[in-house]
Amino acid sequence: MKNIAAFFDVDGTLYRDSLMVEHFKRLIKYEIVDPSIWHNIAKKTFHDWDKRQGNYEDYLLDVAEIYVNSMKGQNKQHIEFITNQVINIKGDRVYRFTRDRIEWHKSQGHKVIFISGSPDYLVGKMAEKYGVTDHVATHYEVDENNHFTGEITQMWDSDSKHKAIMEFVDKYNIDLEKSYSYGDTNGDFSMLKLVGNPIAINPAKELLLNTKKDKELKEKLTIIIERKDVIYKLDADVEML
Repeated sequence: MKNIAAFFDVDGTLYRDSLMVEHFKRLIKYEIVDPSIWHNIAKKTFHDWDKRQGNYEDYLLDVAEIYVNSMKGQNKQHIEFITNQVINIKGDRVYRFTRDRIEWHKSQGHKVIFISGSPDYLVGKMAEKYGVTDHVATHYEVDENNHFTGEITQMWDSDSKHKAIMEFVDKYNIDLEKSYSYGDTNGDFSMLKLVGNPIAINPAKELLLNTKKDKELKEKLTIIIERKDVIYKLDADVEML
């Protein structure tokens, strides 16, 4: 008998922001990373997005590049306390709908799997906090002395997430047609398309535009918008300004 799975993106789908960005800001706060890196480079991209003059996914990709370069040479064990801080202090800052869905899937005996573009050392702790079955995230290579090399195996793009899901299908004997996926950006497109029950949480504009071009996904996609203490359920025909 095949298993049912629920695949969850983390940043923007469960967690209300980005674990990577939160980690980056705390590295800067403790001056482990030069504060000028954020103020001179990443901050402008953030403000463009914050004023809705830029694209959120572009912002995350820009910050990811800066973050990877900043992590090079850092000792993984030496920054463990900051990694723990992010989860201990910010780990409950999640969407109520998604948190409740995780618990529902667990109660149904489903395999709950996190697939995230954030660093694996953060996502692993988030997966442990929420007691999920398994997880995969962007892997940051370390050398024999536990220093980050600057090499990564990314997990924020649609192709990587597609490959990851297919590996989980083999690992857990998963029935994709009966399974669920939850995402918010275009990087989650393949996650949503692969399963019989796709749910977009506060979806980005690019994800909605691509969904409208895909008849199969459009017909089965459910859209959830959570604002303050209200949760809205929509279909993929929602109009965009």
